[in-house]
Amino acid sequence: MKLYDFSVAPNPRRVRIFVAEKGLNIPVQEIDLYARQSRTPEFLKKNPAGQVPLLELDDGSYLAESVAICRYLEGLHPDPNLMGRDTREQAFIEMWSRRMELELFGGVDRYFQNTDPMFKGRFPQFADYAEAQRAYAVQRLTRMDGELAGREFIAADRYTIADITALVAIDLFTGLAKQPFPSGLPNVKRWHDTVSSRASAKA
Repeated sequence: MKLYDFSVAPNPRRVRIFVAEKGLNIPVQEIDLYARQSRTPEFLKKNPAGQVPLLELDDGSYLAESVAICRYLEGLHPDPNLMGRDTREQAFIEMWSRRMELELFGGVDRYFQNTDPMFKGRFPQFADYAEAQRAYAVQRLTRMDGELAGREFIAADRYTIADITALVAIDLFTGLAKQPFPSGLPNVKRWHDTVSSRASAKA
């Protein structure tokens, strides 16, 4: 296998963290999105969407989309488990993972895309929409603070893919998107400190 990656981007980071948690050693090829390397004819043959991460399988096929890649790797390497040990746990982890993806990561990503110069000229940017998405993300973090009261992790009694998605979303918000970590959210702060201290968070 080989992973096509871009070290700056949040979605590839989700896969890198997942791979690190599994203790896997997958060769990586950096694809510089700033240099539009994902838009070359050669790369578009691999992934017509022109996006990373992209996992090249041993049979020569290509698997795109972060969660799909993680699910494939989970099937091959079920321990440590990050997506659920049985049907019930899988369903609840999926529920929380989708909430973190659609409600938190999505809002942060839309804010970033509508404010960062990297996207200027690629599609229209709307300042009012960006501000609405920023406020939506903060609102979701506020609700998350209540959800984390008395819980160490988001979806289960251990670290899962839901925690990975939320970590990457918050780090995008406070990193590339240059927003302050929202104040008055002690449970989110405690959780973020915990998951950020894991070795995989440096992936």
